[in-house]
Amino acid sequence: MTNIQDSKYILKMKTLTAKVKQAFNTSGTFKSLVLFLGSIILTFFYVWFYVGVLGNDLPKTALLKKTNSKWKGKMELMSKKLDRHEESLVDLQIKDDEIYRPIFGMSKVPEAIRNSGVGSSDKYAYLDKYSGSGAVKDLCLRLDILTNKTYVQSKSFDDINSISRKSGEMASCIPAIPPINPDPNKYHLSSPFGYRNDPITGIPSTFHAGLDFAMDPGNLVYATGDGVVETVSFEFFGYGNSLIINHGFGYKTRYAHMKDIDVVEGMKIKRGDRLGKSGSSGKSTGPHLHYEVIYMDSPVNPMNYMDLSMSSEDYMAMVRKRESETEVALEPFSLRRRK
Repeated sequence: MTNIQDSKYILKMKTLTAKVKQAFNTSGTFKSLVLFLGSIILTFFYVWFYVGVLGNDLPKTALLKKTNSKWKGKMELMSKKLDRHEESLVDLQIKDDEIYRPIFGMSKVPEAIRNSGVGSSDKYAYLDKYSGSGAVKDLCLRLDILTNKTYVQSKSFDDINSISRKSGEMASCIPAIPPINPDPNKYHLSSPFGYRNDPITGIPSTFHAGLDFAMDPGNLVYATGDGVVETVSFEFFGYGNSLIINHGFGYKTRYAHMKDIDVVEGMKIKRGDRLGKSGSSGKSTGPHLHYEVIYMDSPVNPMNYMDLSMSSEDYMAMVRKRESETEVALEPFSLRRRK
């Protein structure tokens, strides 16, 4: 039943009848508004107390932190793996430069090449807009460097593998015998490798880059390994009449102060081939053969590449065998056919 205090009547003039008009209940609407605002305030207070006082995270924040923590863990694991890979790569580089390449007469891979192609962190500038991008950029740059160095190391091993397939050829090219008949009655070592007083000027601590075999002029001189005659020089001073053989694999040999030279530049030489005769040309105090072994453009001690205790008979047997091989090679093809 409608409360008269809360109602109003509307009179219709045509019909002279009245209609009840329900009054708007303002008190109920106010109560609803108060309850709504209260709930909002209570919610904000709860959030403030839950987050600000108790130090808890909102559910979405907690989820994001959990995801972020998971990715940080993955990045730390990746960083540790990169550390191990970098250590392994450094070990390979050391063995490559100190063991593998020197065995085959190959120079070290320059640092400029090992570090080539490595970009800067600028290529990852697009990550700067993200929080904590520094760690990501560092990982990306480390991965770039490791990838590049691994590629260079792989190419180096490819080169070594290619050279190692020619190891048999290398064994015959490395200078490995004395340059003269090692008969002790025909020579004596007048000057060793290393520092000495210059025999002509008397200047102390002068570096002598080879061995001097003092002997009568005219003794035969032989190639100590396979190679190609690189230079032949005839001089009044210095090395006098001399020649250099390029053996490949980083090795060269020099034969100086000779009387005669029987080879020419560009000529292919085998171990045991005759090169000429010893003499006393150039800057010399007496007849002798100056012999050098040069490795990677630096003189090394020739004594490490020969055995002077080798018997004269064995040495000359090797020479005669080489002479017979040369004669067969030079024999006309038609004569060999008739045989």
